[in-house]
Amino acid sequence: MGVVMRQRTCIGCGKVSSKQRMFRVARTPQGDAAFDETGRGTGRGAYVCSVACFAEARKKGRFASALRCKVSPEAYVRIEEGLKRAISTEADGCEG
Repeated sequence: MGVVMRQRTCIGCGKVSSKQRMFRVARTPQGDAAFDETGRGTGRGAYVCSVACFAEARKKGRFASALRCKVSPEAYVRIEEGLKRAISTEADGCEG
């Protein structure tokens, strides 16, 4: 029997992709939102596939709905910084 590929949906564009190709934002135990660098943190999570999708989801209030918490402006800044860092790290490891 093969390995099961976990599928997730981007809350920005609605694209379905493997969990490894998405970036996770999670609700913290304190009730705020944070970028989940490992993708394995505890709590409710929401996935985006790019910075553009992050911006779209933020604009439409989708993080608050998906995470069932209010997301502060400071949290959005920290999440965006983490997302950009993760994307640049991923690109650095690319062979292409």
